[in-house]
Amino acid sequence: MPPILELRDVKTHFPVHQGFLVRRNAGAVKAVDGVNLALARGEVLGLVGESGCGKSTLARTIMQLVPTTDGAVILEGKNLTTGGADEIGAVRRDMQMVFQDPYASLNPRMTVHDTIAEPLLVHRVCAPAEVTPRVAELMTLVGLAPRFMQKYPHEFSGGQLQRIAIARALALNPKIIIADEPVSALDVSIQAQILNLLSQLVRKMNLSLIFIAHDLSVVKHISDRVAVMYLGKIVELGPAVDVIEHPRHPYTRALISAIPTPNPDVERARKRIVLPGDPPSPINPPRGCAFHPRCPHAQERCQAAVPPLEKLEAGDNREVACIRAEEIWQ
Repeated sequence: MPPILELRDVKTHFPVHQGFLVRRNAGAVKAVDGVNLALARGEVLGLVGESGCGKSTLARTIMQLVPTTDGAVILEGKNLTTGGADEIGAVRRDMQMVFQDPYASLNPRMTVHDTIAEPLLVHRVCAPAEVTPRVAELMTLVGLAPRFMQKYPHEFSGGQLQRIAIARALALNPKIIIADEPVSALDVSIQAQILNLLSQLVRKMNLSLIFIAHDLSVVKHISDRVAVMYLGKIVELGPAVDVIEHPRHPYTRALISAIPTPNPDVERARKRIVLPGDPPSPINPPRGCAFHPRCPHAQERCQAAVPPLEKLEAGDNREVACIRAEEIWQ
């Protein structure tokens, strides 16, 4: 079947201006710089990378919350980047987002009932008399008692607030959910509950999920495939187990080496890969491979051209953007 969502060379750049009286364009922050992805129906795609690599900007670009500089975001054959406001509003029912901080994403002056009911009323999904039973159904679906629907956000814990945010996202029966680090602000035990809830909802409602996170062990638990981002580009893409257990890109290896191991003996014997320096500025990225200033395997040819994201061998489900990946890890 064709993918439900496809990104074709998507770029999102933010202009940088200088001057006070006379403003001039001094360049652009290349937050997302040529991303190609496809999301299958019912698939969970994990998106990982360092802070500032462009994960959240890519999520907002898919939702068309920020304008696309170039490329195409195609949802079931419709190019969202060329559509008008009415067309984008019509497809918003099919894509919903769960944000990182539920305290900021929920209106403190609205009750839980009004928060979940708002999309139902705006999109006229059901008659006014059917709104309250539907809100109760959604609260039950995410593990909350309907008797709490008249309470306000400040009366709930962080985990409960994230469940409310998930219920609001599910109100319109979307086909795609984009979860932008939905468990990073929660305790570890609550993280497990939210992850299990998302996994159950994906199976029960046949949802496609883009799950953004820093913790690769969490991503491995929930994802079918993993995409690794660095400085606005995808540098490795493939099945979650393959990418986490047998990474091919040097940057992915460095990320995975930072995952702590619960066994103290294994942790002491493990060698951590510490990358030198800081990530380059997205305003002026390096020539060629953006990772080469920090890569322990970089050569002079790595500066010559941007490596394409491609399969290393025929029949491989993994794609890597590194010209030395095959010779280094063979």
